[in-house]
Amino acid sequence: MSTGKRSIAVLLVLTAALAGCTGPKSRWTQPAPAGTTAARGLAWSPCRGLRVSANTVLDCATLAVPQDWARPAGATLDLALVRARRTGQENRIGSLVLNPGGPGSSGIDYATYFAGAVPVELLKRFDVVGFDPRGVGRSTPVECIPDAEKDAAIGADPDPVTDAQFAEVAGQFRRIGEVCGAKYGATLRAFSTQQTAQDIEAIRLAVGDPKLTYLGYSYGTLLGAVYAHRYPTTIRAAVLDGAVDPGKDPVASAEGQAAGFELAFTNFAAWCATAGASTCPVGPDARATADRILAAARARPATSGTRQATSGWIFLAIVGSLYQRDEWPQLAAALADVRDGDPARVFRIADGYYGRDAQGHYSNLLDANTAVNCADSAKDPTAEQVRVLQGQWRAKYPLFGANLALGLLTCTYWPGGRDPFSAGPATGAPPLLVVGTRGDPATPYEQTAALATLLGTGRVLTWDGDGHTAYPNTRCVVEAVDRYLIDLVVPPAGTVCPAT
Repeated sequence: MSTGKRSIAVLLVLTAALAGCTGPKSRWTQPAPAGTTAARGLAWSPCRGLRVSANTVLDCATLAVPQDWARPAGATLDLALVRARRTGQENRIGSLVLNPGGPGSSGIDYATYFAGAVPVELLKRFDVVGFDPRGVGRSTPVECIPDAEKDAAIGADPDPVTDAQFAEVAGQFRRIGEVCGAKYGATLRAFSTQQTAQDIEAIRLAVGDPKLTYLGYSYGTLLGAVYAHRYPTTIRAAVLDGAVDPGKDPVASAEGQAAGFELAFTNFAAWCATAGASTCPVGPDARATADRILAAARARPATSGTRQATSGWIFLAIVGSLYQRDEWPQLAAALADVRDGDPARVFRIADGYYGRDAQGHYSNLLDANTAVNCADSAKDPTAEQVRVLQGQWRAKYPLFGANLALGLLTCTYWPGGRDPFSAGPATGAPPLLVVGTRGDPATPYEQTAALATLLGTGRVLTWDGDGHTAYPNTRCVVEAVDRYLIDLVVPPAGTVCPAT
């Protein structure tokens, strides 16, 4: 089962401050009696280095949880948490626990951003609690893929055509698996979604909430669904925005994304054709222009300093700019610039997507993303099967299909045990709000109804817009989601929010 991030990653990455967030450590302890909702207690203290808007206070803490929840008395992992509290809260409900997606995205960075971006009404009623999931950022991070290997993997041709080119890319995945296996061995299994769902229950107990109020984006919808299946009666409310269908295997999930990104680029090209040269300087046929730019980069890549803007870097800039409609103008500008020999904008987009700094150092986003996806995966296709899919999908999805097929190699060579998640009905849970965007490239809209049906208590809210995830993009979406989170009022069946 793919959670959506292989060579194209479903990463809701926010550029919040990456400074430290630490606090006194608390250790999760087994509830006694079993099932009690009494708080375990967190030692909150002021955060260092994180910035937030006025009238909001940030505190940080660390919670030690079992490395393996099947062995609660064994080795532990540290989870870093942040709490954003609005001054002058009124009629506080409890905590709103966030997960921004990935897997591999920092919940601390996102919560810091979120607290300054969402309507004040929500912040008056909830503490916003973010955490870096196990293996991510500040929470016992997985760090095993060398920066040079990341550069090579990202810069590689997104569609290696010859057998020799394909073998070279497969060799990159094999080397990554060998390096990470040598460092972590069997403990790689500990970074699964199944384990993180149990971490969320520990967080709920630690913050003292009788029931969980949750907002998850993209991969965070899968995490929320696994939690809901495991702990249905401890949920107060859950918003799952940008649904992942847990029932899809890796191949079906990747093909769905190929179709989703093709649709997103088609929508971008249609916008470009009507926007005019001053807004979209790539010309009236953006798809043909992109094809020519990628072909030119394969023959003779433009340079910026010591870096070459290969087809891989340009392809990543295209992918990264399709997540939000607001990013379409920068995609048009980047394509025009690199066509004219200036790849600086391409590198800015691509570097931001995977957390690469000016010195060439990466965050651990790719490491964590790979570790979680592969720990979750029960069965992955062979290299031979991927090679066949690459040709088939190139024909069906001309710009993105071959690369999405290639990404299926990620876990083919990954070592360590697997811990596939269990997802199914959330029997006994209240209505859970599943939000879908019709023009979502990364989590295609059809997965919205599939997840709602799987949960049994899922209720669908549709946004008739473009981009990855919906909240808080428009007033209609904000009002529907906030009313659900605050008052537990579910939008009427069939509710569709307009694009603007």
